[in-house]
Amino acid sequence: MGFGETFKALSNPARREILTLLKGGKLSAGEIAARFPLTGATVSHHLGVLKQAGLVFETREKNYVYYQLNASVLEEVLLWVADLKGENPNEKL
Repeated sequence: MGFGETFKALSNPARREILTLLKGGKLSAGEIAARFPLTGATVSHHLGVLKQAGLVFETREKNYVYYQLNASVLEEVLLWVADLKGENPNEKL
């Protein structure tokens, strides 16, 4: 997974909102879909893009699929941005 996939995933407002929801903990696909005025297929597509970019983890429990935030990818992006700005990332963490 490269930064290109990450930035593409982050470019969509619905996907950013999904990540914000997942900040509070894992949610099922149905719980996520219920919060959007989108079709289930569209939400599923957005979740797939986020998963492909490594921004979310998917786990299956019985008949449900749960998603949770993978903050490590976001941390890599923040470290890259800090380096680009000339900041020492170790001082910020």
